[in-house]
Amino acid sequence: MREHPIAAHWGRADLASSDMMSLETSRTVWQARADPRRRTASIGMYTHVLDRWGIFYDQPIVLNERQAGAAIEGVVRQNTTKDIAQIAMDTHGYTDFAMGLARVLGLDLCPRLAHLRDRRLHVPRSYEVPPQFAAITDCDVKLQSIADVWDEFVRIAASIRSGKCTAVDALTRFGSSARSQAVYERGVHIGRLFRTIFLIDYFTNVAFRSEIQHVLNRGEAVHDAGLLTFLVNNRSDLIDYQQAHMTGRRVSSASAESVMNHLINRRLTKRQQMRWSMKGAHYLLQTRVELLDGRLETYFAKRFPHFRSPEVARQ
Repeated sequence: MREHPIAAHWGRADLASSDMMSLETSRTVWQARADPRRRTASIGMYTHVLDRWGIFYDQPIVLNERQAGAAIEGVVRQNTTKDIAQIAMDTHGYTDFAMGLARVLGLDLCPRLAHLRDRRLHVPRSYEVPPQFAAITDCDVKLQSIADVWDEFVRIAASIRSGKCTAVDALTRFGSSARSQAVYERGVHIGRLFRTIFLIDYFTNVAFRSEIQHVLNRGEAVHDAGLLTFLVNNRSDLIDYQQAHMTGRRVSSASAESVMNHLINRRLTKRQQMRWSMKGAHYLLQTRVELLDGRLETYFAKRFPHFRSPEVARQ
């Protein structure tokens, strides 16, 4: 269908975007991590979407980790199309080393970078920088050092392309912890060169900048549609907290949590720290609950007739 001439009106065939959506899962899943927003066990679903619409690759990933490896892996492993030359992603899907590695694999990473005002351009040391760009340019790229590790750098890309290792494993291996290794340091220099080229195009080419933003919005729209489908399919199980609050029903467990803290802290932890067995602690909490809700004295009066009754106590 994408080969039909009408598909040209849907978008570019060589452009795609990638983005992650956090999904709640069981704590027993080995890739599950705590979502910093929901504070529940979750897993990331990293999705690649063509500019002409359509998901062509998705994969589960670990939350709170760099997504550059997953972005490259999806393009290398997919078999839907061979035309993809540019992949757009957010800042989490980008590192300098990944940008250089992706270019060797024949792919341009196009990140939507945060803090663009603080980004600098990097050029070779021998390059003569025009005066108007001197304030934002660093001449710190060593071309000879890049040449010294070029074979090793290409070998890493060949291992990814051939399937000997995944892009996720390669970029985990050559992450920030590998700063003392020459291939990582020079790979960062390669990535900075390509990032400089990308930033120049991004700032000077309005059409290119609009395309990147447009395809990223399409990728996020796919996730929004997935969330909407989930809500529609599970609407019978969803709780309308606003309606419950308006009808006088409790919508918060704060009061119950406060009572539990009071019961436990009184004799088990903070105020009177004592050593209890599981059975003894259970009986103690039952007794504390009955004392607080007024049932303890009544139970004693039934079991022990000579125990003072509530009526006698009130007199």
